[in-house]
Amino acid sequence: MTAVACPDCDGLTFRLDPCRCTRYGNLDLADDAPGGGVGGQREPYRRCRLCRGAGSVAVACRRCGLRGRLRAQLVLTVANLDTGAVASHEVLPGDLDPRPDPAGGWAVELTPRVRELAARAGVALATVGEPPTVRLPATWRPDLPAAQRHELAARAVAEAARPAWRVWLGRSAAPPPVDPARRLARLCALADLLLLDLVVEARRHDGELRWAVRYEVPGSPVPAGPPEQPHTDLAAALAAIDVADALTGLGERGEDAPARTLCPDPLRPLLPAATVDVAGVARRVRADCAGPPGGDGRPGAQAVWRDGRWWHTGLRPGEPVETLVEQSTGQVVRRTRTPLRRAAEPPDPPWLGASVPERRCPDCRPTRRVCTTCGGTGRVYDAALLTLTDLRHRVVHLAWWAGTPEAVTTAGGGARGRLVVRLPERYRLAAWAAVFGVRPEDLAEADGGHDISPDVREGHVTLPWAGADPVAEQVAAVGPALPAARLLVTAVRPDAPPLAELLRLALGLDLALVVNLVDLRNHPAGLLRAHGVLWSVELRPPAAPVCPDDLPCRPSPEAAVAHCLDGLDTTLPETVPADPDAPVPVPRSGPRPLPADPVPALLRLAAAHPDQPLTVRFTRGGCTIHRHADEGPVLLAEGDDLPDRRLT
Repeated sequence: MTAVACPDCDGLTFRLDPCRCTRYGNLDLADDAPGGGVGGQREPYRRCRLCRGAGSVAVACRRCGLRGRLRAQLVLTVANLDTGAVASHEVLPGDLDPRPDPAGGWAVELTPRVRELAARAGVALATVGEPPTVRLPATWRPDLPAAQRHELAARAVAEAARPAWRVWLGRSAAPPPVDPARRLARLCALADLLLLDLVVEARRHDGELRWAVRYEVPGSPVPAGPPEQPHTDLAAALAAIDVADALTGLGERGEDAPARTLCPDPLRPLLPAATVDVAGVARRVRADCAGPPGGDGRPGAQAVWRDGRWWHTGLRPGEPVETLVEQSTGQVVRRTRTPLRRAAEPPDPPWLGASVPERRCPDCRPTRRVCTTCGGTGRVYDAALLTLTDLRHRVVHLAWWAGTPEAVTTAGGGARGRLVVRLPERYRLAAWAAVFGVRPEDLAEADGGHDISPDVREGHVTLPWAGADPVAEQVAAVGPALPAARLLVTAVRPDAPPLAELLRLALGLDLALVVNLVDLRNHPAGLLRAHGVLWSVELRPPAAPVCPDDLPCRPSPEAAVAHCLDGLDTTLPETVPADPDAPVPVPRSGPRPLPADPVPALLRLAAAHPDQPLTVRFTRGGCTIHRHADEGPVLLAEGDDLPDRRLT
């Protein structure tokens, strides 16, 4: 295996970087601008806590992981989730066939290779992302001596191998194309159902308009920056943004929105928009961005769907805001930003009621960076406004008010001898889950899909002192930092393939499927029983040891599989050997039948070892079972299949 010296550290495993104090110069108070100081000079801060005035600091090289060398190997893999087929291609310095690049120099275009792999694995090309390109150094020429060409090619492959293993997961058939009009109509209908705003925004960035589609609670300020994804038009933004994407970040966007009660009209029919003129909405937003004739144009514009209709407004600069931020160098940096605001605010919807009382956070301290009580907002609401929905046509709006007298039942003792009580059913989200026909463990936060804690699901409250208000403690438990005191909860079964499909993928990629689980349903401590069976699922190298920290935390196997699949683009490259002299495996596999569902056997195994965390690792060679004890993971059994009995 060819390895080359890391270009970032020249093989030294570390490098000397300019200290961050040189950005601001030798000043105690500096403006946050490139170069800082006077005239853009990069003079070090003489009292810098990091470099002591030297102007440079030694930094461990993250590119090579303190090894000084990089692997000159790139492996491309396409895997079919429907059949388990896996096709791979290995890119090595000696196998390159460089061609003149239209942009100048020489390059190896790998798109044909990835298309060939997709065809061999039976994966629809529409599900395969953009492949990398190996660009040769500017000094490479076809008439150079072979040894020199090989050295330069090795550098090019090492540069392209970031990461060294590129994996594309796809299906046998491409998903149907997104109809922008239908997606926008569904987003509008859900906004009316959930009592939210749907915002279509175009923002100028580098002379072009960038488009975003998102949900907001009414009264949310205009975000500080343009959208991260550079969608060039509204149709492209709608094709890339589904309901979950539009809800993600709702809390952060609504952090400063005023909290008001919700008063939906129970007699008003919630009718989805039959059609939405996407092109018409885009034209109006572009026109609002252009501004009055003869001007330079506005920085952006919005179309806000509120209460069944569109409201259009341009964006304009607000008053500059100045903040002082202490740096790790010891300097204080003055930052000035000019926020954008709407030129005209839409009228309040009829379903917004009175303001929710709030009070100053009693636990904020200047020495704390983030307060866990209020999430850094500095305020605590007297109510929590909850919305439960199936994201289709059903919704329930709840309001939990601190100070409401409720009959509670004693549920046992908590930490440090504190009393634990249980609130009535209307405060138990698990009871509402049955109304939607889902399991309590299927409930999740709409913003980010985070699990709902078992205590909140079951209405368990730990009282900090005798006589404390249990409803107030429950309100605090669903926070902190709710946007406008609101918490949106989805009552939807996770959209994840069966665990057997992930097992087939792991075997095709020659990896280990690691399942961690613990059965707490009969735990002596009654509060822990609400956790049920906890799961986690990961893909790891087949020889990786069982880690003592491998403990489950997901409420269902579906949630664990969904979390695993969401992070595969990060976790799969991490399975590559750290040693640059160790080659990256090149997995290949034909279609294989779907293995038997391991979940029933795993549940029986966990039930046979109650309250004991277990780790089950599946590989091509069979499976192993470890129990987590005080001294670390203990091997219980290994074989071809899961046992159906208690292991000792």
